[in-house]
Amino acid sequence: MTQIGFYHLTTSPLERALACLLEKTLEAKKRAVVICSSEERLDFLNNVLWTGGKASFIPHGTAKEGFAEDQPIWLTTVNENLNGAQFLFLIEGAASPSLSSYERCLDIFDGNDPEALESARARWKAYKEAGHQVTYWKQTDAGSWEKGA
Repeated sequence: MTQIGFYHLTTSPLERALACLLEKTLEAKKRAVVICSSEERLDFLNNVLWTGGKASFIPHGTAKEGFAEDQPIWLTTVNENLNGAQFLFLIEGAASPSLSSYERCLDIFDGNDPEALESARARWKAYKEAGHQVTYWKQTDAGSWEKGA
């Protein structure tokens, strides 16, 4: 079963946390698919990732640029794995019926939004019932991650 980690944002915005997690993904020599909740969010994150990493640029692509198979990180709004990714990032409540085809899934949600928090709890329960290994990570005041119970 796929390892699913819930990432509870409390101190930094999604784009900053996502950039850090994607950098760690690349350091581990893994590929990622990021499923966004809307085209607007995809466009925003696409722009941020051009300048949001430690080295300024986090290599990625979208359908607008094409060449999915060459992209270590693929941003999309649909359930697709065109770059052969091992890691799946679900943001802002995005879902995928293909969880089992990934080694790891990172479900990132805004802990300051009560609706997002309730939705994350429902996904947690559904994933556990489906037999996935589920872990919980909460952002610390310093912006790092602390594993929860």
